[in-house]
Amino acid sequence: MNRHNLSTSNFKEMWKFILKLILFLGITAGFLLHLSPQYLGNYQASLIDKVQRLESIHEPKIVLIGDSNLAFGIDSEKIEEAFDMPVVNMGLHGGLGNAFHEEMTRLNVTEGDIYIICHCSYSDDGLLKNSELAWITLENHPSLWKILRKEDYLPMIKSYPVYLKKCIALWLTDSGNKMDEGVYSRAAFNEYGDIEWADNGQEYIFKDGDIFVPQISDNVCERLNDLNIYLKERGATLLIAGYPITKNETTPEAELYIKFQKELEEKLDVPVISDFTDYFYPENYFLNTEYHLNTLGKRERTAQLISDLKRYF
Repeated sequence: MNRHNLSTSNFKEMWKFILKLILFLGITAGFLLHLSPQYLGNYQASLIDKVQRLESIHEPKIVLIGDSNLAFGIDSEKIEEAFDMPVVNMGLHGGLGNAFHEEMTRLNVTEGDIYIICHCSYSDDGLLKNSELAWITLENHPSLWKILRKEDYLPMIKSYPVYLKKCIALWLTDSGNKMDEGVYSRAAFNEYGDIEWADNGQEYIFKDGDIFVPQISDNVCERLNDLNIYLKERGATLLIAGYPITKNETTPEAELYIKFQKELEEKLDVPVISDFTDYFYPENYFLNTEYHLNTLGKRERTAQLISDLKRYF
């Protein structure tokens, strides 16, 4: 075969590959549009409502950023009443990772906004923690995809087949988009983004290793300092506040939390407005994990956060 014929053959093969790729992407997109969403009643789908509230407020607001320690531990209405500012609780799921939650601060920044980070850990590597969970959370909602960073695309692509397989199963069994029951449901959230429940009793049995002093990584500090600059340039304020810590016989000494807090304050350009030891609560204040508060804990934690904010301002 001469060089010309070889070149023509390669050209044809390349076009066959491109056409197959376009066909594959088209079929995939069709499946995504037709089969998704399938998790509209799921706990994760509450992010749709949280983002909608966040983007609907065009005046200075207080935005709470973190994982489910916020979803299961804040009375946003009380904070709103205390400061006469609308409040949005963006707390969702620790499985998504701190960086995912932090990106929510960029969705609708208004001059005068106050963003409060309430992480339970400060040592993550900045990666998307669970991309399969991210698919269940974002599905095909364009308003939510803005949360993803460019470095999140590859893990999302890799986990897409798993998500698609689950969507197909839900679609075939006509069991998708059912409203889940209990606290792990979209319906459990109120208009502010808080989960509401009536149980005051302790359910969670604490285990060794549940309670520990957070470590601090340079990655987190750099990320939060960069976020602080971004928000300051837009006239908004970023703050760090405490998270619920169980006080029992396995809890590390208070001095270790004080040491952690001082280190955090030294490494961050962001004001730390809480004394973390003020967030020690007895076991009977917790619901179903070491970070989820019941009604009693929610009341105390909200009052403490209001006190921290008043002292700061």
